[in-house]
Amino acid sequence: MLYIVLVLVLAALGLLVTALITASSLWAWVSIGLSVLAGLILVADWLRRRRRSAAAAPVAAEPEPEPASGGEPEAASAEPAEKPAEEEQTVLIPAAGDLGDPADTPEPEPEPEPAPAEEEPAEAEPVTRGEPGEEETSAADIAVLADLEDEVVVVDEHPRYHLRTCVWLGSRDTIPIGVGEARQLGFTPCDRCSPDATLVAAHR
Repeated sequence: MLYIVLVLVLAALGLLVTALITASSLWAWVSIGLSVLAGLILVADWLRRRRRSAAAAPVAAEPEPEPASGGEPEAASAEPAEKPAEEEQTVLIPAAGDLGDPADTPEPEPEPEPAPAEEEPAEAEPVTRGEPGEEETSAADIAVLADLEDEVVVVDEHPRYHLRTCVWLGSRDTIPIGVGEARQLGFTPCDRCSPDATLVAAHR
């Protein structure tokens, strides 16, 4: 690819010299065309190399799977766990010459059973989860709301408008807007705080 560009550049240079000697604009334009063609070839070659490097990068980034080595450590850890049990049995069993009256041998005290852990009560889901439903508004109330400029609030990327005291809002960022404008923009009333019923009742 670079050899082709080099040949085109040399040809363009030769034509430019010819145009200067013969004072012909035709050779000059041909020289310019060859130079532009060489530049386009260079750009195409650069894009092709960049795509190859981008395709090879994810393959090189994948880590090799680690060999499974979980069996041997577990077997090694199981052996030390059995040794204390054997030592404990050795301590509890006396030597053959030390055996006395079985009635004099104290019985081992039973180990106290651990108290069952109390189950923690499941936390109640917050009220602010999920999208609230839409408040049902009559046609007469909609006509009243169209002329009102009372302020409600909306949350970005959510279709409902609310009163400022709505429990669904929680700590969300709100945007104040007039109720008439909110309806024109396609927002609908929240059924938890019932903004339509509250605003209509306040203006009647």
